[in-house]
Amino acid sequence: MTDSQASTSTSAAVVGTNPVAAAPAGARTAADVVTPEVIAQLTRGVVGSGRTANHTPFTGEKLADLPESTPEDVATAYERARAAQPAWAAMPVRARAAVLLRFHDLVLDRQSEVLDLIQLETGKARLHAHEEVQAVAVAARHYGRKAGSYLKPKRHTGVVPTLTKVTELRQPRGVIGQIAPWNYPLELSVGDALPAFVSGNAVVMKPDTETALTALWARDLLIEAGLPAEVFQVVLGDGPVVGPEIVKHADYVSFTGSTRTGREVAQGAAARLVGVSLELGGKNAMLVLKDADVEKAAAGAVRACFSSAGQLCISIERLYVHESVADDFVARFAARTKAMRLGSSLAYGADMGSLVGERQLETVSRHVTEAVEKGATLVAGGVARPDIGPLFYEPTILDGVEAPMAVCGEETFGPVVSVYRFSDEDEVVALANATPYGLNSSVWTKDGRRGHQVAARLRTGTVNINEGYAPAYGSVQSPMGGMKDSGLGRRHGSEGILKYTEAQTVAQQRLIPLAPAFGMDDARYAAFMSRSLKAMKAFRLR
Repeated sequence: MTDSQASTSTSAAVVGTNPVAAAPAGARTAADVVTPEVIAQLTRGVVGSGRTANHTPFTGEKLADLPESTPEDVATAYERARAAQPAWAAMPVRARAAVLLRFHDLVLDRQSEVLDLIQLETGKARLHAHEEVQAVAVAARHYGRKAGSYLKPKRHTGVVPTLTKVTELRQPRGVIGQIAPWNYPLELSVGDALPAFVSGNAVVMKPDTETALTALWARDLLIEAGLPAEVFQVVLGDGPVVGPEIVKHADYVSFTGSTRTGREVAQGAAARLVGVSLELGGKNAMLVLKDADVEKAAAGAVRACFSSAGQLCISIERLYVHESVADDFVARFAARTKAMRLGSSLAYGADMGSLVGERQLETVSRHVTEAVEKGATLVAGGVARPDIGPLFYEPTILDGVEAPMAVCGEETFGPVVSVYRFSDEDEVVALANATPYGLNSSVWTKDGRRGHQVAARLRTGTVNINEGYAPAYGSVQSPMGGMKDSGLGRRHGSEGILKYTEAQTVAQQRLIPLAPAFGMDDARYAAFMSRSLKAMKAFRLR
């Protein structure tokens, strides 16, 4: 057994290399943030006849006792939402949009409250928690300003111009069932719900129990911004119990999570003939071309691979580097990775936080240990850090990864990235696309035109040039989602709001019917329509 193998298999006994960020004097604790008064305020209106609890990854200690919902409780939540939705939908779009704009201001003004909750519930560093604040504020501003344009009636050319007047309307679907994950509990809960609300729907949301306080905080703020409380229902409980009930009653389902569970959600929705949007897993690739700025690429790789401890659907897990710059890149990337500060304080300063749970830690440890045992080289990390907290694991770089190592093809969803070398662009495009997933990718080059050419060949829903994931995700006028096993549908832009509506065509026929008239028999009417169709083509009507 090599030294690197020994260090991986006995990581709990090994002193890691990453420094620990010092906690500032007077830093807040969980007891300061999650008080009985806060719990009582946030859980008001949650339909739940049982009791459950959530915990903080930083220490494993319980944060709050919470209501737990039964299938009957979920049905009650839908009844309440369905009763409240028509009045909300009857409000003018501008009035609904004003709620989002007020919410935008409240989130930014009171961000310290939710940053504390996000950190306590997910274990992430504060700067990574702030990404969620940014994303929600951007979405609230965008749909608050653009909803009227997206939803306004649209005129279309009728079958016979001037005689047929056609209008496309957008009707709310009714009650949206939303299942939100634990990794981005603000952005992937309320961030996805905002376009549903502004288009006139009610929402019944099931956030992950371990990160429920963040979602409940967002609900409380939306109500303060003017959203009717009954329009936004939250239910809590185990996924296998509550999740199917969300799908069972919904008029449309929004789901973010694993590909395996996404398939089950899609099957349940299909059985009821209701629509579904799914953002699922990824095994995202970053391509460092031979003309890339190696120092900028190395710095960008740290952000791309280790934000939120790699627990981000669009983070990078496969790093393809041109052989001519690979050694230089790996050296710079490793140096930056080893210098990352780990920490658990409710303050800025740490570069990376904790994993969220035992299952994530087990997957990360298993992937790294197996890869090293089968011949991969540990360039950085590979060590758990129980000296900081029970679920801390150092940011890890692997070299020499090959199939059938699990880390080669399976989604790790942790702070682990594998480096691969390539010789030409056709090769690296084929390697990047050789996965059942297709969520996000990244291309690094000094030549923007070349970057766009490579990006167009990658089979992922988003591609970022000279950054890892933030530019595409943050550009909310453009759609974001996955190809292949990474999902169905899109969030953001027009697709992110129109999916929560039903298109309705209203056609008014004027003057004469679309039928024989003015004494025409069938043959003369057919000839008249044939001449009219030819004329419309000649006049380039669409």
